[in-house]
Amino acid sequence: MKKMNLLKSLFVTVFVFAANLTVFANSPETELIYNTEEIDGVKMSETVYKMNEGILTNFEKYNYKYNDQKQVVENILQKWDASKGEWRNNMCIKYQYNEGSTTIQYYKWNESKKDYILVPQMTVTMNM
Repeated sequence: MKKMNLLKSLFVTVFVFAANLTVFANSPETELIYNTEEIDGVKMSETVYKMNEGILTNFEKYNYKYNDQKQVVENILQKWDASKGEWRNNMCIKYQYNEGSTTIQYYKWNESKKDYILVPQMTVTMNM
């Protein structure tokens, strides 16, 4: 059971962070450049820029929130909307740390409701 939860957690984590980059990573003309902002050695945000034909453009932005133990409790992904010239909410991952387990919940942005909506099938609890 522990092994299955660990595998599910790894799958969700890899899928969520890599899925958005995979499409562009396969394109040889596209390069991704990362700019990380840290405070006291803790990553607060990371902006991803895309290089196409010598032009550097906004692509994705990750913002992190932490608890008192410096554990990530929230990771928000925004994507750049070039037509509107602004960052648009895309998804949110929330982490809950309990004694002996960690729960990871995936939320997708709902534009009509202007809020993140839980995607229950992507919720994973990993027992330690």
